[in-house]
Amino acid sequence: MSVHLVGGGWNAENDAAVFGPFLAEAAARAAASGRSEPRIAVIAVRDGDGHDHAAKLVSTLAASGEFEPVITALAHGGELELPAVADVDGIVVGGGLTPAYLRAVSPIAGEIRRQVAGGAPYLGFSAGAMIAAERAMIGGWRIGGVEVSPEAGSEDLDEVTIEQGIGLVDVTVDVHAAQWGNLSRLIAATEAGLVDGGLAIDENTVLSVGEGALSVAGAGSVWRVSQADGGVLVGTFGA
Repeated sequence: MSVHLVGGGWNAENDAAVFGPFLAEAAARAAASGRSEPRIAVIAVRDGDGHDHAAKLVSTLAASGEFEPVITALAHGGELELPAVADVDGIVVGGGLTPAYLRAVSPIAGEIRRQVAGGAPYLGFSAGAMIAAERAMIGGWRIGGVEVSPEAGSEDLDEVTIEQGIGLVDVTVDVHAAQWGNLSRLIAATEAGLVDGGLAIDENTVLSVGEGALSVAGAGSVWRVSQADGGVLVGTFGA
């Protein structure tokens, strides 16, 4: 099954294209096990509005079909336990403060990897996409004290910070690429050698990573950043 990485953003016109492939995979997995509807773990880690964010994710997914949501909403500082993803056909990890999501999900990262390897699709929305990487960029807006991206997207961190993610994909991921100016953060991190390169995903856009070629759907582009002699190469691929 696939890992679906969404760059954030809410636009109903793109919901079916962005979220539909994930739900279709989860439904196929459910049918194979005799369930009429897929059970989807929906995880939100936010202060004060976790249930509202989870409900918004559920509503957005519902545009593509019926399913049974299994919602876990935690405040910042909370940590997930295995029942949050037990007996489900797919896993959705939402958006918000990326360091808080990484802290919450890390205790069950091994179980998430096991389930994805066994055929359960994963969808990461914004922060959920960033932490899916082996080497996860979790925030920051300066490198060596020099501004490299807007402070508004810093995730409450000063220096650009790379941590061990949950290891579903082997490339560093950034989100809200064009909309928040985060593409420049990935470019600067690559040039500084903090990462070998990576992918920055626009809002209302999904990058799906499966057994075949990468695929992109939605309104925007995925920006590919890689190291090159004397600098950095940047290119795009879109839907």
